[in-house]
Amino acid sequence: MPGKLNFTAIIHTPDGDRRIDVLGREAWALLELVEAGSRGCTPIDNPAPRWSHYIWLLRGDGFKVETIDESHAGPFAGSHARYVLHDNVTLDGGNLGEWRPNGVRYPHKVAA
Repeated sequence: MPGKLNFTAIIHTPDGDRRIDVLGREAWALLELVEAGSRGCTPIDNPAPRWSHYIWLLRGDGFKVETIDESHAGPFAGSHARYVLHDNVTLDGGNLGEWRPNGVRYPHKVAA
């Protein structure tokens, strides 16, 4: 079992790159968001105990994450959040290779 996930996230902007060290569940959530691309993540599709807290942490670090409210049917009908990352981000270093031995699955080409 790999250790606690940690890596450096690089946010690419027209003004230059910004590097942020990310650790633990916050890192896991960012990895899930990066790999989900424009379809985003929901607690239904990507179960985790505290998605809203992970998003709060990521926003505090400067990541642009949109919350979309969605309804769902079924015996426990209601609504849930879909989170979509709107930054161009690459992930590097730490123990990322232990968590994704075949590399991060970027859904789009990332401009360096």
